[in-house]
Amino acid sequence: MLRFAPSPIKDMNLNDLRIALLNYIVSKQRDEGFIVRIEDGDKDKNVEGKDQEILDTLTLFGIEYSQVVYQSQNVRFHTAMALQLIHEKKAFNCFCSDEWLEKKKQEAKEANKPYSYDGACENLPAELVIDNENPFTVRIKKPQKDNIQEVDSFVIMNHDKIPTYDFSCAIDDMLSDISLIIRDEKYLNNTLKQEHVRVSLNYDKKIKYTHMPAIENGDDFSIKELLEAGYLPEAISNYLISMLFKAPKNIFSIEDTIKWFDIKNISNSPTHFDMEVLKTINKEHLKNMDSKELSRYVGFADEEIGELAKIYLTEASTTKELRSKIEPVFSQKNIPDDIKEEVDLVVKTIKTAPYFDEYSDFKEYILKEVDLKDENFDIYLKILLTGTKETPEIEEIYKHLKNYIGEIIK
Repeated sequence: MLRFAPSPIKDMNLNDLRIALLNYIVSKQRDEGFIVRIEDGDKDKNVEGKDQEILDTLTLFGIEYSQVVYQSQNVRFHTAMALQLIHEKKAFNCFCSDEWLEKKKQEAKEANKPYSYDGACENLPAELVIDNENPFTVRIKKPQKDNIQEVDSFVIMNHDKIPTYDFSCAIDDMLSDISLIIRDEKYLNNTLKQEHVRVSLNYDKKIKYTHMPAIENGDDFSIKELLEAGYLPEAISNYLISMLFKAPKNIFSIEDTIKWFDIKNISNSPTHFDMEVLKTINKEHLKNMDSKELSRYVGFADEEIGELAKIYLTEASTTKELRSKIEPVFSQKNIPDDIKEEVDLVVKTIKTAPYFDEYSDFKEYILKEVDLKDENFDIYLKILLTGTKETPEIEEIYKHLKNYIGEIIK
């Protein structure tokens, strides 16, 4: 079983999504289940509705999950495990105040030494513990092995008896029978703590970890904002995965990735998100998209409008930019005063003209009726059809808009 464990306190960013993608892809390759665990333990920071937004985002990116688990529902298990550790003398009550601990941390900083809990409350006599009415936390005893110096006797239950992140995470992974966790390398120290919790609880299954460097500026980009800007889920996934290793081709889908992705080949080099690269990849995915599907992104359900949109991919890279090109086609046109008289004549003629399948026949008929020069007619028709003189070849535009002439030219 693999998992993705987001916190419902903020929008998903690029680093969050990449971790979700990789865990999902590997779960498919290993033919194991994939669950989403919403880490909602910090009630004060949770944003209402953010959990559902995360789930909707995963679905949008084609990430299928078999179960959603809320960490807060497991608190009874966290408490029971803490009591077990206390009973087995593998954990203890700590009455050190926050002020005292802060003083110790400051002293360590001034001495240019890493802070580590000094075990002040670890061996308190039973009567001092039982009769002590001061607030306390619960700490797990540090590992006996000298080679795990990074882990001290850390807190597993806060003063309010809410389990800490590492403690609850370790137990939740036990409860869900997690086999492999792919995560950011910044959590390496957390991994050591979580492994210590499971060893202390006599959990004998070894959970494997793969740690990878984060995208250096990945936290700066919200997935929600990228989608709103017109970037396709397929393109974002494509770029995030291609940043990790050399793919067989530049443009691919998650289904492609599942076939040939190898986690052993992940690069450990730092990576930096480049918006221009995403634009290029996004444009290629738009080119490859079914025309009718593309038309839906610009407000239609018509293959011809999708084909029209693809013409504009020479100057647009996102669905938002494409929409800005297509919307003026069906909007009221602003005709310059110096050509308004001639354009009005063209409009009047077009309204009474028969249907022409070929642009050359259409053009010939209008020119004959209005007595215009070729170059002027092309300019007038570009304005009438698209609202601007700066547009691709008018013959190509006409090919995809000929069935809409009556609706466009009013």
